[in-house]
Amino acid sequence: MSDSPQPYRVLARKYRPQSFDELIGQEAMVKTLANAIARDRLAHSFLLTGVRGVGKTSTARLIAKALNCIGPDGNGGPTINPCGVCEPCRAIAEGRHIDVVEMDAASHTGVDDVREIIEAVRYSAVSARYKVYIIDEVHMLSKNAFNALLKTLEEPPAHVKFLFATTEVNKVPITVLSRCQRFDLRRIPADMLAAHFGHVAEQEGVEVEPEALALIARAAEGSARDGLSILDQAIAHGAGAVTAEQVRAMLGLSDRGAVRNLLGLLLTGDAQGTLAAVRDQYELGVEPSALLRGLLEAVHGVTRAKVGGARDPAQSEEEREAYADWAARLGHAAIHRLWQLLLKGLGEVHNAPMPLEACEMALLRVIHAAELPDPGQLIEKLASGEIAAPRAAEAPKAESQGELLAMPASFAELVQRLEKGGKHILAHQLSDDFRLVSYAPPAIRLQAARAVDAQGIEKTLNELRAFLKSAFKQGWDVSIDEGAAQPSLREQELAAEEALRQEVLDAPIVRAAFEAFPEAELAGYSVDKQRSA
Repeated sequence: MSDSPQPYRVLARKYRPQSFDELIGQEAMVKTLANAIARDRLAHSFLLTGVRGVGKTSTARLIAKALNCIGPDGNGGPTINPCGVCEPCRAIAEGRHIDVVEMDAASHTGVDDVREIIEAVRYSAVSARYKVYIIDEVHMLSKNAFNALLKTLEEPPAHVKFLFATTEVNKVPITVLSRCQRFDLRRIPADMLAAHFGHVAEQEGVEVEPEALALIARAAEGSARDGLSILDQAIAHGAGAVTAEQVRAMLGLSDRGAVRNLLGLLLTGDAQGTLAAVRDQYELGVEPSALLRGLLEAVHGVTRAKVGGARDPAQSEEEREAYADWAARLGHAAIHRLWQLLLKGLGEVHNAPMPLEACEMALLRVIHAAELPDPGQLIEKLASGEIAAPRAAEAPKAESQGELLAMPASFAELVQRLEKGGKHILAHQLSDDFRLVSYAPPAIRLQAARAVDAQGIEKTLNELRAFLKSAFKQGWDVSIDEGAAQPSLREQELAAEEALRQEVLDAPIVRAAFEAFPEAELAGYSVDKQRSA
């Protein structure tokens, strides 16, 4: 049995930190704990928070080891450097220590689960110095479970320590936070991750290109576990040797050189070259969103070079030179406009049913936006008289907008506007029931042409006021006046029709016709027909 091969363990588990020296990126927390242990000022509960994979659970286990280590000779006390060889250290590392209880709050969320802890804390540790409860993803506990834990958490027995870990500290009640000593674990810097992954690869006997390590460190986004999982996959993908090209292909990343080339095409305004470069990257398996993220990262690099930011150790010398060159040639306004356009394009690509086409349109917009005048330069040219500001009369008018905002020249035109706007009943009422006293926009004085109740008149006037305000973007003064008034539009129409009829009857040929046919009548003749004729 002793000669049987051990089952393979993934790198994230195999290289889990076994001491505080192996815990990377959290020096401030380690120093605080070391001082607390040295001065015997240990809190009874700790809350460890941070993004995934930065060492929250590993830190909790290390604290448990530090508190319960007895040293190789069995006479040691709490220490920031647990020996790792005594029985408590080995049992805790292997997850079998009876006094170190780990609970996953995601699957033990209720009051009954917390009640078991409350009942158990009354009893002393069996073999360790402290009884330690490690509750992972503590924010998943229910409200009642948190409330049940409060009293014990505030005044626990001297032999009990609580260690909480969570990625969402905002979901932990403030009453719990106030009873814990909180440590915010930082994201691990990319250069530190790259060095750590290089050490792991060396231990595994695998050759990994430095650029590949930098790519994995960037993709990990500050998480050691994520990075080790990617490295594990890359080793399997590369069959013993890992190159940057393999990592890009595996993660669907765009080649940084190709991104710089694409950015250069954008800045020179080469639309055809840009579309061809996007298609080439797409055919290589690079997602449009990843391509835009690469461009955003490049623009950010140019901005940092422009303002003289700290050097990014993950950048190659070629990248730094390219960014410095662009930073020298581009102004701050152009860089920020480029960033905003690319950022807007990325959002469009995420939501578009056709991501590739959306990416192409976004990049073409970047090219054409570069041809637009800079607002600052435009103001300077206007101020110096180099270009003349267009007069309002020269501004092109949209037909519909111009017609909408132009004041009708007469009351009759206003009624026609109402007809065109779909207000047929209102137009009919104004034409038949009201006479015009005066028309001087934006003021109209009307008079009732026939007996209409006061309520009906006011309703009509209110409808007219609402239409005029909506159509002409200003209030009109519409009121009833008892002064001298013109005939209503309908009365004018009838009078014109009667005058035209009389004119026809007075015509010699018509008079002769009536003399020849005394019983004949003039019918079917109106003003509208005469107008159409």
